[in-house]
Amino acid sequence: MKINFSFIVPVFNRPNEIKELLESMVEMDYSQEYEIVIVEDGSSQTSESVIETFKDKLLISYYIKPNTGPGDSRNYGMRKAKGNYFIILDSDVILPKDYLYKASNSLENHFVHCYGGPDDAHNSFSNLQKAISYSMTSYLTTGGIRGRKNTIGKFQPRSFNMGLSKEAFLASNGFGNIHPGEDPDLTIRLWKLGYETTLISEAKVFHKRRISWEKFYIQVNKFGLVRPILNKWHPETAKLTYWFPSIFMGYMLFAIITMFLGWWYFIIALGVYFGFIFVGATIEYKKISIGIQSVLAVLIQFYGYGKGFLKSYYYIHLLKKTPEKQFKKLFFLK
Repeated sequence: MKINFSFIVPVFNRPNEIKELLESMVEMDYSQEYEIVIVEDGSSQTSESVIETFKDKLLISYYIKPNTGPGDSRNYGMRKAKGNYFIILDSDVILPKDYLYKASNSLENHFVHCYGGPDDAHNSFSNLQKAISYSMTSYLTTGGIRGRKNTIGKFQPRSFNMGLSKEAFLASNGFGNIHPGEDPDLTIRLWKLGYETTLISEAKVFHKRRISWEKFYIQVNKFGLVRPILNKWHPETAKLTYWFPSIFMGYMLFAIITMFLGWWYFIIALGVYFGFIFVGATIEYKKISIGIQSVLAVLIQFYGYGKGFLKSYYYIHLLKKTPEKQFKKLFFLK
């Protein structure tokens, strides 16, 4: 099959981010034609004027629709797209010059109907964004259990950097109305339909993620809330590793209590772990301040996710509440 790519990018009140993404696309080294589908999801601050400045440089299709959430907006974009293979991006990413070459080359050598790629922090990102990126991607944190080459076939792509064939989209009906969590839900449904997923480690994007501690906490807390819902929908995919942030926070509380009782071993072990986080982030970004902020980012990530996970597990699995009724803010009405 000859692959014709269409990028699918939902956007909500982020014209500056779209500008940076499109600037990176202008610089991409790829000789074949590709389409960029931008879906304005009910924004009050649209990207129309920004997109106009790129119309003579890139093949852009631009649509404005009422706000129905990122998942439904991606589905809308894929229905409108002209290509037969969709690359789904968040609006807050920047593409390396060789992104499309790397993705295309991998698909030509081993075609899959759905892939995911990793993310990293760009040199231009703030220290806080780099610290958050380290927290989310490091092998010392949850980045080490989110899937790597040894889990090919069962890698769960994330929608900030995700490829999906038109065939797989039509077979699965695309994303559901939960957010966040719409991407692992789609992946699991694809597996049930017999489609393979994989990680293309070379197809990396630079991902800004959140730009404040408060927004980062809200994001990871929602990640924790949706996981027990996904486990209820797809119980065969539930793993002990999803409990790790909650278990970690329980251990941290235990270590603090036992420290006051004169048992120092547990708090020392905790200190060693955070020492590795500090050193690892400091070496990677060559800044002590980023090392310090990375420790804080890990604490916020584990606390926010762990708290959300336990809360959702209590209501969904123990009290048997209906997810759509108990956590209305996690669902978009179509």
